[in-house]
Amino acid sequence: MATKPNKPAMITTGAVAENRRARYDYEILDTLEAGIMLTGTEVKSLRTGHAQITESYASPERGELWLINATIPEYLKANRFNHAEKRPRKLLVSKKDLGRFTEGVERAGNTIVPLKLYFNERGIAKLLIGLAKGKKSFDKRETEKNRDWKREQGRIMKEGGQG
Repeated sequence: MATKPNKPAMITTGAVAENRRARYDYEILDTLEAGIMLTGTEVKSLRTGHAQITESYASPERGELWLINATIPEYLKANRFNHAEKRPRKLLVSKKDLGRFTEGVERAGNTIVPLKLYFNERGIAKLLIGLAKGKKSFDKRETEKNRDWKREQGRIMKEGGQG
């Protein structure tokens, strides 16, 4: 009986990469779903579930929004037609949203951080970006304290209120 060779799991919908650290380091003021311009090998690499957006950010330049420093590894089966891993990628947003986010960056000194890279129901790669304000260290401690308290509350409620 012949066995099938092991194939990497292909993602058709759902999250490919998530930046969980962003919600700890930044206070997210506004979010926006943006399309992302990718080459064919980048899409195939994303479908295998390999991407990293933790150290990346979005930058408004020349009237467009660009994703900088995101890592999408090379697709192994593409040989010479592969892409560069950390190239800038254009984000597709409306002019209204671009103006709103650009204003937030230029006037208020905020940052645009990617929160989640995923495929939507139609199989199109999307990036959830957030307009974020950096937290100070005491804000981070406050967030951690609140999270621990919520976890403790859940434990107490699960035990039936007997502490």
